[in-house]
Amino acid sequence: MRNLILVFSLIFLISCKEEVQPKPIAYLGLVYPTKSYEKLKLKRPYSFQVLKNTTIINEANNWLTIKYPDLKASIDITYRPINSNLKELLTESEKLVFKHTVKAEQIIPKDFANPKKRVFGSIYEITGNAASQIQFHVTDSTNNFIKGSLYFYAKPNYDSILPAVSYIKEDILHLIETLEWQDPS
Repeated sequence: MRNLILVFSLIFLISCKEEVQPKPIAYLGLVYPTKSYEKLKLKRPYSFQVLKNTTIINEANNWLTIKYPDLKASIDITYRPINSNLKELLTESEKLVFKHTVKAEQIIPKDFANPKKRVFGSIYEITGNAASQIQFHVTDSTNNFIKGSLYFYAKPNYDSILPAVSYIKEDILHLIETLEWQDPS
């Protein structure tokens, strides 16, 4: 009888524990700084506003790199003057976009035009594990042509970088909206 009471006591003590619940899957909380823009300080045939917490790298031929050190990303800006070669520049720009079709799930083009500022162009969102997730080009269709590409310094994993792509896409749209061509004088 004593053994029976001991066995029941042990079973009762062991069975009175709280049930162990598995922890829910946790997601990384991404917090980006509040956006504040400033006008590009470099003298170029163009000007636009850039995010203040980026690093601007001055390149030759009026090119530049806008670095996002915390996101390990950059927007590479190439400038080319138009010398009766607009069609060639547009074709080259689109070829660079469609080189990503091997890894891209989808390429979504969007055209834009601001006749008042003489800014015309296209932006391409590239979904999937492509090397560049956003590419764009803008022109005044007579003198100036800019091509831009977003790159991350990591092996592309689209699901992981999607929040950063969305964050930088806003900056690219702001860049295009604030773009102004400078007089050559």
